[in-house]
This record gives sequence, C-alpha cells and structure tokens, in this order.
Amino acid sequence: MIVYFTGTGNSRWVAEKISLIIGDEAVNSFEYIRSQKKAEFHSERPFVFVCPTYGWRIPRIFQSFIENAELSGSNKAYFVMDCGGEIGNASPYIKKLCDFKKLEYMGVFEILMPENYIALFGVPEREEAAKIISGAEPKVCECAKIISENKKFPSHKIGVVDKLKSGIVNDVFYKFVISDKKFAVGDNCVSCGKCASLCPLNNIKLTDGKPKWLGNCTHCMACICSCPVRAIEYGKGSVGRPQYYNNEKVL
Repeated sequence: MIVYFTGTGNSRWVAEKISLIIGDEAVNSFEYIRSQKKAEFHSERPFVFVCPTYGWRIPRIFQSFIENAELSGSNKAYFVMDCGGEIGNASPYIKKLCDFKKLEYMGVFEILMPENYIALFGVPEREEAAKIISGAEPKVCECAKIISENKKFPSHKIGVVDKLKSGIVNDVFYKFVISDKKFAVGDNCVSCGKCASLCPLNNIKLTDGKPKWLGNCTHCMACICSCPVRAIEYGKGSVGRPQYYNNEKVL
C-alpha cells in the first residue's frame, strides 16, 4: 500500500506513478488528517509512504498521521520524499518513527521535483517545471523497481550541514517560520473556496466570501498555489513569483 501526503500535487504524482509501476493501491492521507480520523490500513505488501520535504524532514503532520495510524499485515516501510533541493539528514528521524511503529525501515528515497515553497523560494515557470517532472520519471522508476524487488533503498552520504539542516534548522523553521500570519487575500478573490477545501488542517474559513486563516498552518502552500485568480499572497515573498500546482494525472 502506498500512502501519501501532498500539498501542491508533487507527492500525489510520485505516489500514483509508483502505484502504476508496482501495481499497488495509492491512498491519500488528506481526509484522515483533515478530519482527524485515525487511519486503519492493512497491507500484505510493504507500506510505502510518500511525502514532500519540509525543513529537510518529513512533514510533522504526516509523521503524526503515521504515528496514530493502525498498520497491520506487512511490517516493512519504505519512505519516498520529493524535494526542490535535497532531503538533508531525514533518515534517522524516519528510522526513529519506524522503531516507534515496530516497522522494519527499508530506507528513504529522494526524488527531485519542482520547487513549490513560494513563501521563501523561487518557483519554476511552467516549461521548467515540466522538464523537472520529466527528469524525475527515471528516478521514480528506479525507486519502484527497488520496492518491487523487496530490497532496501541505498543510503545517502550525510555531512555536518545535512545534520544541522534536519536538526536545529528544522526546529527553528517550525518555531519561527511556519505561520499563516503573512497570508493575505486581494480584492480579485472570486470566493470559489478552493483554498479552504484544499487545506489539510481545515485552517481556512470563508468569511464574507473571503478566506480567513485560523492560526494552524503547516505551510503546504496548497491555498496560495491553487488559487485560480492569483488572489492570495504570502507577504512580499510571493509577489511576482509563479504559482506551482501539479495537476498532471498518471493513472
């Protein structure tokens, strides 16, 4: 079973691609997380968890989702992380999670996808994003082949900087950067409600037809990147940058 979390579609694309190759079902964690419903999954094949990289580790909301999930059947777990750069020293934190869940850790696989963190980084234009996605396909195939052969993912060479990024920098990132206070909506908002419907934490409510953020954000960027009229900005950081949302279906 392939279980994924996605904000702007990259991890969905990766999960569905793996699903197509290995012939296993892909399950979106969105509704479980949004409704705070405990997941109960049974799979005779290894669990494959697919997610984006947040602060050089798996997203904390996805980690909590896995911690609270009831998993039965196979005791093996693969992790696949897509990223706009690299995943740092994510592995030992995932290993600790697997130990907690009494799962055999089969490793983590890094797949480069288009950057989507519009709050802080530049997002590629449509053509460049398409090239990056095309370049990711061989890596996804490599990843799927290892899973289908029931082998462990190869380990990454980790340096001091990687350890700092996934350690203290991750802590600082969540404490001082992750916030919805800078989100703002313009007068061109059409009150479609797409931002609210795509928020995995149910953190957006429409008030007088306009989105209002409620203080419980994970910075998945689904709201700002999915807005059909570009009405949402994140302070001055997102102004003028392309929006990125992966709508490509592979199934």
